[in-house]
Amino acid sequence: MTIAAAAVVRDEDWAEGLAYDARGDLWVSRVRRNEVVRYDPSGRVTATVAIPYPGAVKLGPDRRIYVTYGNFLTNLVPGATGGGVVRIDPNAENPEAETFVSGLGMANGAAFDAAGNLFVADTSTGVIRIQPDGRVDTEWSDQARHFGADGILVDGNVLYVTLYLSPNGQILRIPLDDPAHATIVAELAAGPGAPPLPDDLVIGPDGLLYDATTSGRLVRINPQDHSTCTILMGEPMTSIVVTPDREFLVGTTSGNLLRVHPAD
Repeated sequence: MTIAAAAVVRDEDWAEGLAYDARGDLWVSRVRRNEVVRYDPSGRVTATVAIPYPGAVKLGPDRRIYVTYGNFLTNLVPGATGGGVVRIDPNAENPEAETFVSGLGMANGAAFDAAGNLFVADTSTGVIRIQPDGRVDTEWSDQARHFGADGILVDGNVLYVTLYLSPNGQILRIPLDDPAHATIVAELAAGPGAPPLPDDLVIGPDGLLYDATTSGRLVRINPQDHSTCTILMGEPMTSIVVTPDREFLVGTTSGNLLRVHPAD
């Protein structure tokens, strides 16, 4: 493990979300700075976009960057409407945020399926399914209410969702065509008095799941046999993405970005 980019101001630079755009630039949401930052492959900052309490950053099927916002504790109360999703033209010299959907709660994780639907992990409510035209599919979403939802990814016809606030660090598997029947894939219990705090998820080059935890562990998960293995321990981790050279880039609460080889 090496530090790929060091925080300028520790903690204030908290890196909540990471994504690469289609041309290989890296986008990082700095939730405490209320901004999303674009870096070129050399690590130079090329743009900063103001977004209130940004969460996940994802490349959409239209090659625009989508960012959840409102990832703040005041929106954790059920019924809160201060969160949503914006989208950005990543190739613009001076990119700006355009509202895609509003009226969500504590919008955090995000993932797209093959049909272009966006799934948002709303920590106050559960998983929200948003159609490509920006309309919320309330019928689907009402069947996927899981308080504490945080990290989320799509793998074929299923969703994997972390429950950040669950005492045993649960990872759920939700069928896209049957959201009412979620099952537990794994539990990341860290021991007495140590909440596991599972955060962002990614599928690694080996096809297994990797979860960055705010308790300071990077955990490998085999969804087939429900086994887990801690592959790295260190500072609290928030987000994870596979780099173009098939390593991991991990965001942290300090703001450091860590480069991790999958075999570490």
